[in-house]
Formats: sequence, structure tokens, C-alpha cells
Amino acid sequence: MRDLVLFHAALADATRLRLLNLIKGGEICVCHLQDVLQTNQPKISRHLAYLRKAGLVDARRDGRWTHYRLRKLETGAEKMLTQTLARMETEPLIKKDGQRLKKVCC
Repeated sequence: MRDLVLFHAALADATRLRLLNLIKGGEICVCHLQDVLQTNQPKISRHLAYLRKAGLVDARRDGRWTHYRLRKLETGAEKMLTQTLARMETEPLIKKDGQRLKKVCC
């Protein structure tokens, strides 16, 4: 039950949803997430730690950089996350995040 509550709580925050939307495209460094969301590193790290605790993302260290990617989820949770992220694609802020990501990563 605790895992289910954490999963839903992780999806109940706008910043975490934005992070998940950015991470869904593949592994990404915290510095890029910070640039796209235009916020400070401690806030990004706090939300990423919550997503890790909820079992939604994994992290990989590369020197002083940390890269995040979506974790493989059970079928039901995967479907729910996919549907949630698909629904967000029409949101103006999410579109703006995608445009910023292209500029930051390319």
C-alpha cells in the first residue's frame, strides 16, 4: 500500500510531472533539467530524490554529474505513467519545456 501511495504522490506535483516528462525521452543530466525548468539545483534534486524513493527513476553517477532515467515499472504502473505523460503533452508549459530541452541538449 505504501508504494502505491508514494507512486500517486509523486505524480501529484507539477515540478515532478515536468521532470518525468523531460526524463521520458531518455537519460538526462541534472544540469540540463535545471536549465530547462529554470530553477535551482537543490529544488531539482529534492524532487528527483522523491521520484527515486517512489521508484519512478534511477540515477547514474558520471564523475560529478548525475544522470536520471525512467525506471522499468510493472505493467499497471507503466501504463498509468504513460497515460499521464501523454495527457500532459498538450500543456503549454510542457511544450515550452520541450523547446528549452532541445536548445540545452543540442
